[in-house]
Amino acid sequence: MKSIYTIILIFISTVLFAQNGIIKGQVLDATTNEPLPFVNVVVFGTTLGSVTDLDGNFQLFGLKPGFVRLTTSFVGYKDAISQDIEVSNANVANIVIKMESTDQELGEVTVTANPFRKTEESPVSLRSIGLSEIETNPGANRDISKVIQSFPGVATVSTFRNDIIIRGGGPAESVFYLDGIEVPNINHFATQGASGGPVGIINADFIREVKYYSGAFPANRGDALSGVLEFNQMDGNSEKTKFRASLGAAEVSATLDGPIGEKTNYMVSVRRSYLQFLFGVLELPFLPTFNDMQFKVKTRIDSKNELTFIGLGAIDQFDLNKGIEEPDESQEFILSNIAVNEQWTYTIGGVYKHFHKTGNSTVALSRNMLNNDSFKYFDNDESDPANLTLDYHSWEIENKLRVENTNRINAFKFNYGANIDLARYTNETYQKRFFGGQAVEINYDTDFLLWKYGIFGQASRNMLADRLIVSLGLRLDGNNYSSSMSNPLDQFSPRLSASYQLTRELSLNASTGRFYQLPPYTSLGYRVNDELVNKTNQLRYIRADHYVAGVEYNPSQILQLSAEGFLKQYANYPVSVKDNISLANIGNDFGVLGDEEVISSGEGRAYGLEILARYNNRKNLNGNISYTLVRSEFKDPASGTYIPTTWDTKHLLTAFATYKMMNDWSMGLKWRFVGGLPYTPYDLETSALIPAWEARGGPYLDYSRINSERFRAFHQLDVRVDKAFYLEKFTLKLYFDIQNAYNYKAQSLDIVVREKDANGNYLTLDNGTRYQLRSIENLAGTILPTLGIIFEF
Repeated sequence: MKSIYTIILIFISTVLFAQNGIIKGQVLDATTNEPLPFVNVVVFGTTLGSVTDLDGNFQLFGLKPGFVRLTTSFVGYKDAISQDIEVSNANVANIVIKMESTDQELGEVTVTANPFRKTEESPVSLRSIGLSEIETNPGANRDISKVIQSFPGVATVSTFRNDIIIRGGGPAESVFYLDGIEVPNINHFATQGASGGPVGIINADFIREVKYYSGAFPANRGDALSGVLEFNQMDGNSEKTKFRASLGAAEVSATLDGPIGEKTNYMVSVRRSYLQFLFGVLELPFLPTFNDMQFKVKTRIDSKNELTFIGLGAIDQFDLNKGIEEPDESQEFILSNIAVNEQWTYTIGGVYKHFHKTGNSTVALSRNMLNNDSFKYFDNDESDPANLTLDYHSWEIENKLRVENTNRINAFKFNYGANIDLARYTNETYQKRFFGGQAVEINYDTDFLLWKYGIFGQASRNMLADRLIVSLGLRLDGNNYSSSMSNPLDQFSPRLSASYQLTRELSLNASTGRFYQLPPYTSLGYRVNDELVNKTNQLRYIRADHYVAGVEYNPSQILQLSAEGFLKQYANYPVSVKDNISLANIGNDFGVLGDEEVISSGEGRAYGLEILARYNNRKNLNGNISYTLVRSEFKDPASGTYIPTTWDTKHLLTAFATYKMMNDWSMGLKWRFVGGLPYTPYDLETSALIPAWEARGGPYLDYSRINSERFRAFHQLDVRVDKAFYLEKFTLKLYFDIQNAYNYKAQSLDIVVREKDANGNYLTLDNGTRYQLRSIENLAGTILPTLGIIFEF
């Protein structure tokens, strides 16, 4: 034991005396990409700094390891604050900072740089999360999709899913960009046609910052109704090759980055889960396995031209755990209800950027693909082909080209361009369904090409000595699916935003806009008798009109207080012909969304108030608290009255804080409160019929009482403790993450499935099978601990 203590003391003493972090960087003009000499560069919150040389380069030495930001100042330019940078003793940190010129004359009031970012195009409804929050977010286990749930206005329906539900909108209403390349799927085991899944695909090792738009979407970001999320990746290390390995809650990963010659750097990672082993030991009825790979290669050809390639891919397998001895009622129910599923997906793309005297031109070319296969046998008996209830095979393939230009002319900023996409969708489906009082077989093949096209433009201007920002943008989108969507003028999408600075600390913000989204491919490609029935039904783009107004108060560089009121009005939402409900109410479960006949008749609204307080003291304390009052409602097609949607949480409260302690220890807390979600009771009459039960393998919902009941409100407390060892040759990080699962009540089920006699009466109980699913009421207080290890050299 003494020898162990001696080793620990030597290890700790080595850490305490190794404080030799280095940052190397360059400061560039944001418009022309020209290097800026003689810029003052200072570590935020300190007096430690440097000055750039003639090539805009700078170096900072003797830095204490940890997360820092840099501030830059230069005559004729707006002060800037960098993104988060992690300093260590083992590796040199690299950063590029871009500064924007200003039209203010010398002697005018200078606007102090603010770490709470705001853009000219979106001065309202824009938030960002930096590297330090991503790495230490309690309960997230470095899962980017879970980190997003810390944003204000973002709701979640379960601890075990990553559905992105923004300001009362459905999980299919957001789009995602990775270094300017659109990525349709960011979660493993994704719900086709929506955004959710249990585990995120994007590796946190790559991410520098996440920008989150809940409104005022830039015109160059289309096909979104509720949210746009932009993931900005780091560049590979330009000094030497680095290696990072990590062991987390569900997976093991390895990341490699470094230089390739003088002008090129790269990052690459692979991850594999070990959930199937854990779930098998715990005798859970399903066994998931996921693998993913991610890469980035960036070449700076010269000061005017740069080229970036990115890639993201995943392979997911979802098997049933048939080896459970004497499964209980809940395990039997899940085994009978869940299909065997396999998915693989990838996105690969390149971005070329050319800088010129007044701005830059960008060309983004990408390809993405989703393959989704699943099958199900009744009672998992594969010996008899007649037991097959589902056999599903689908591809979604998109090839995307976007060309855009950004120019600054005096006080104006212009962004304009066009995009064209070629998509292919295939679907081979055999499925037993029950409706109209009888079991029916759905059996169809579909394979079609779809051309999508759009143009966009946006003009922004700073006025009144940069106190007023006004931005006006528009989009036009269309496709060749049908005459109802081919004319871009039918999808005319204007947007206007403004921000006025009453004082140095206080500003008023507002925006309005009309946004469109293409219905899911699953709906576009649905066939009956070899007919695209939704094309015949004149399916249209979904529309959402946004109205946002708010106030923001920044009394210092470390504190932000804001409040925003919002209203979203929906039209043309797809409504299920079979169930007579809007698709806005579904999408938070495994499987497929929209694979049925629909009509574009749904109307709805979401409205509320969002209050946020953020504190960012770079020395030791970082946190925020947000409250969102939100109502999400859609018109009942039958009665014409507004009823709550599945996402009508009413109240969202999130409190998050991390505190840096001595000797590179830190501790974080996150508490979430979510109001009770509406739910639709089971239709026990239909569910009790053997043909109905055998077709689905589970109960049916009574959509005549849609969302007429509510679960109780739930809450969750996450605690995280981090310890970093910054050694001279390598860095070791340990974290202990504890999730205290929320108080959540699922709908219970106790049913006997049996036949009816000739008179329509149920046969005796002895002739039926009993199924039970107990309500899940005892998760409050359940501790889900995770120990994570990150090793880097």
